[in-house]
Amino acid sequence: MKGMIFAAGLGTRLAPLTDTMPKALVEVGGQTMLERAIRRLTDAGVTEITVNTHHFADMVEEYLEGHDGFGAHITISRESDRLLDTGGGVVAAGKWLTAPPDEPIMLYNADILTDFDINAMLGAHLRSGADATLLVSDTRKSTRGLIFGPDGRMAGWTNLQTGEVRAPRPLPEGAKVMPFGGVHIISPRLIADMEEYGRERDGVFSLTPFYTAVCGARDLHAYLPESPYRWIDIGKPETLALARKLFEAD
Repeated sequence: MKGMIFAAGLGTRLAPLTDTMPKALVEVGGQTMLERAIRRLTDAGVTEITVNTHHFADMVEEYLEGHDGFGAHITISRESDRLLDTGGGVVAAGKWLTAPPDEPIMLYNADILTDFDINAMLGAHLRSGADATLLVSDTRKSTRGLIFGPDGRMAGWTNLQTGEVRAPRPLPEGAKVMPFGGVHIISPRLIADMEEYGRERDGVFSLTPFYTAVCGARDLHAYLPESPYRWIDIGKPETLALARKLFEAD
């Protein structure tokens, strides 16, 4: 199975730490975030991983080479000229992610620290036949969230602070807002849709608005883990400190 780790970001919220290193190489509990992400994917059966790079790209690539990819076959998708964001990053890496139509692709944000059962998520995706399965939470607070119908299908996106709602169709009764957790499993057939979407945006776009645009036509499912789990975005000094406290013994 193939996967992709998003490791190209500038990490501006973590400055000055990220003035001298990429966010993906920040350590928590004696392991870099990148190592943790790779091990999460390989634990789920991913053997071929594409890592996109931009900020301190050489440092990331040398780190991976020096650790022999932590046992995975690593391909680098270097975004030399400009950051492409998550969706543009997938399209740029598409030639390495191409897989049989029934073989899923796992996408993972390098700045996410979480311990939910990733194999259970993969099993749910395979059973559902969805075009994408998205990790969500019904307890974490966020100002923005994805909207899902009672059947678990994505129906739109909302900004809870402003009240803005984006949805390709009228929202179903009983719709629920849940924040996205930065772990996705997608079908390869979605990449063609991403390519078309990206052509109108000069190749630079995030996956969240893409999912919002196509959720009326594509089957995008929520995955809500059955058991409680830890989840932290280490992108700010205060959340990095919390992550180091919670995960220091891992």
